[in-house]
Amino acid sequence: MKKRKLGKTNLEVSAIGLGCMGMTFAYGPPGDKQEMISLIRSAVERGVTFFDTAEVYGPYTNEELVGEALAPFRKQVVIATKFGFKAASKIESRWSDLDSRPERIKQVAEASLKRLRTDMIDLFYQHRVDPNVPIEDVAGAVKELIGEGKVKHFGLSEPGVQTIRRAHAVQPVTAVQSEYSLWFRDPEKELLPALEELAIGFVPYSPLGRGFLTGKMNENTTFDSSDFRNMLPRFTPEARKANQALVDMLGEIAKRKRATPAQIALAWLLAQKPWIVPIPGTTKLKRLEENIGAAAIELSQDDLHEIESAASEINVQGDRYPEKLEQMTGR
Repeated sequence: MKKRKLGKTNLEVSAIGLGCMGMTFAYGPPGDKQEMISLIRSAVERGVTFFDTAEVYGPYTNEELVGEALAPFRKQVVIATKFGFKAASKIESRWSDLDSRPERIKQVAEASLKRLRTDMIDLFYQHRVDPNVPIEDVAGAVKELIGEGKVKHFGLSEPGVQTIRRAHAVQPVTAVQSEYSLWFRDPEKELLPALEELAIGFVPYSPLGRGFLTGKMNENTTFDSSDFRNMLPRFTPEARKANQALVDMLGEIAKRKRATPAQIALAWLLAQKPWIVPIPGTTKLKRLEENIGAAAIELSQDDLHEIESAASEINVQGDRYPEKLEQMTGR
């Protein structure tokens, strides 16, 4: 597995990481715990060194899973987790109850360290920007945790550019995590130029469009009642039917490159900037191996031009989040 560096601090990680959220949360019933532990360890064996979790995934159960799975490999891997939500029990309120007060950040850090079975969090993200707490106070709290040796790097998830600049002035931001893929390209407008200027790494989540860009679903696909995608406008049957053109385009290029649509989608992300590290999630070994394989695919300038040209003709239908959740991004 090739390596990439995030931020001026040169945090080195595998070119493709593993998003662990779906193993216990959001995409239907949790996976079998032992199977998920085995999957995470299989990722390490295949060269993945970057694992993403959060306090609120579960809540708590995802960090516990990741901590147990990675305990034997702790010195070989980078674990990213997040603070910033009140760990409510209902998904509806979980995504709206923000709390990034400095005292809360420090409480979360202590609890996360225990669940992750470690003495240091490699990368600690603010999960969503809290409008009630100045970002300087947030950055200051993380700076103190870094000074105490409990956190190594500071990150932000779904922030606006001005928030990044203000935070970065207090405590250098190593990485920003936001949604980015061929079907959500908003970061290209302001975010990527700002990150390049400030030498901050970028970690796209949902790089496969929450599974849609794999080509394994269509307008007739149904989701478990507990699946988060039931809430998303982009996953209505009508939107999926309209957006199929994007998957078809990836499929055509994949055939020529002897790859899969998912691999082309990930290879496209890797080709955008050398400091981009996508974190596709999965609960299946076959998909893990498929995603890892994307790191070996080289897209030529002609390939990239063809993807760009074809994608520009496709108007992706449906908002990525319901309005309430969308309001929490880009602050």
